[in-house]
Amino acid sequence: MEYQIWLNGEFVERDKAQVSLLDRGFRLGDVVFDTSRTFDGKVFRLRDHLERFYRSLKYVRIDPHMSIDEMEAKTLEVVAKNEDLRRQRHDDYMITQIVSGGIGTRGGDPTIAIVIDPLGSPRWAPAYENGANIVISKTRSYSSQSLDPKVKHYSRLNFVLAELEATDFDPNAIPLLLDLEGNVSESVGANFFIVRAGKLIVPRTESTLQGVSRLTIVEIAESLGMPVEEGTIQPYDVYTADEALLCSTPYCILPVGHVDGRQIGSEVPGPVTNQLLAAWSEMVGMDIVDQISRLPS
Repeated sequence: MEYQIWLNGEFVERDKAQVSLLDRGFRLGDVVFDTSRTFDGKVFRLRDHLERFYRSLKYVRIDPHMSIDEMEAKTLEVVAKNEDLRRQRHDDYMITQIVSGGIGTRGGDPTIAIVIDPLGSPRWAPAYENGANIVISKTRSYSSQSLDPKVKHYSRLNFVLAELEATDFDPNAIPLLLDLEGNVSESVGANFFIVRAGKLIVPRTESTLQGVSRLTIVEIAESLGMPVEEGTIQPYDVYTADEALLCSTPYCILPVGHVDGRQIGSEVPGPVTNQLLAAWSEMVGMDIVDQISRLPS
């Protein structure tokens, strides 16, 4: 049995789904997406993800011919259709809405998919014990004058190049990109925080995606009485931080142990990171770290 995805109005097995080589998403990167995840089969903050998705669609001027309510209902239908298999596999998964400009000139029928990707056993799972190894890449984030980072898109060759740089240093390393001014922006599909004197500091969103996981951390921190600040973060600030962490849909929060070979903080995960992880786990009714460590490969 295989997970069922939804593609252009039909359900199809995940490993048999096909998109034309003529599709503008393949040819031109004319495609936007958004990804949420499940916890015990329940989609986390689906509406927040879909609202961002529809802002991306509006910005790039693709009409999905589906309202946000229809997209939400269809997403939940995909989730329900796969629930029995998810339970058999003791799994959770990411669920991604994808819309491209379709085939030919703009204005025709878009390609629309709702795709499931099992979490699996990711290479970053050991980071919960030892901390992720981060490399600040030479490859920079896109300038907002070229491509606004608030749009979640698949034009991600800069991420690919940054990841190659990081894995040249260490096969398990994760890149951290700077903006054109040399300030920290984001990682591959992840936002970045540092902790100094108990305060969480996160880059401003001029050159970073407005992540839903980022928003979740800010809300958790505020509920715990932790101060949060949006600001400019330079490599110096990272190297001298008390703690650092990544946040993203699949892993929620990932503690950082080293950046460019320099140890960050005296213990990993640090106390603030541990508090955030515990609060997020309590919120979703599941030990995030325990689940990641037990996922099938």
